Amino acid sequence: KSCPALGCPCVMLWSTWLVKMSSTLSAGYYRPSPTAEYTEDSPGGDFDFFSRLVSSWEAAALIPGSPTRGVVVRSGVVLGRDGGAIAQMLLPFRLGLGGPMGSGLQPFPWIHIQDLSGIVCHALEKESVQGILNGVAPSSPGTSNGSFARELAAALGRPALVPVPGWAVRAVFGAERAVMLLEGQRVLPKRTLETGYHFIFPELPAALRDIVA
Repeated sequence: KSCPALGCPCVMLWSTWLVKMSSTLSAGYYRPSPTAEYTEDSPGGDFDFFSRLVSSWEAAALIPGSPTRGVVVRSGVVLGRDGGAIAQMLLPFRLGLGGPMGSGLQPFPWIHIQDLSGIVCHALEKESVQGILNGVAPSSPGTSNGSFARELAAALGRPALVPVPGWAVRAVFGAERAVMLLEGQRVLPKRTLETGYHFIFPELPAALRDIVA
């Protein structure tokens, strides 16, 4: 079965089961930390409600001994033109009122929507791919919320001078998404790269220029 909705002509075999979870939850499998770096093999999924929920979803999808090839993509904040976090950020940034959220020091795991769909198609097409893939850009571990705010402002030709307090982030984005924006994790796409996937937007400046163009 083809998947044109993902923007690629890949063929989905009935022997393949692929799960893509919401960006708020999937990278939330890993415990928030300003310094720890997580690969697909890192422990997690046991420290709060959402991490345990992700762990349960993955266990249901990746059944040991199943003849079906299972793939789970743990994505970061998905950046795209339509909807998502960017849609709610653009207006204040265009008005010159954007800035870092909370302290601005927290990690900001991100991925361009074209790469997320690309990873899905890559997993469907390549029979050797199975298990967990981290859906984050290679440069994501070095991106903080503050550096993201500066790059988004630069892409729009605006300053990033107005910090957004945590309570305002929770009010605008909701408690679930606010966790990702205010805490965050340094997530590496180690296995994703090892499987041979080549990122279209590995660096944040180019990704944001494409989105706001």
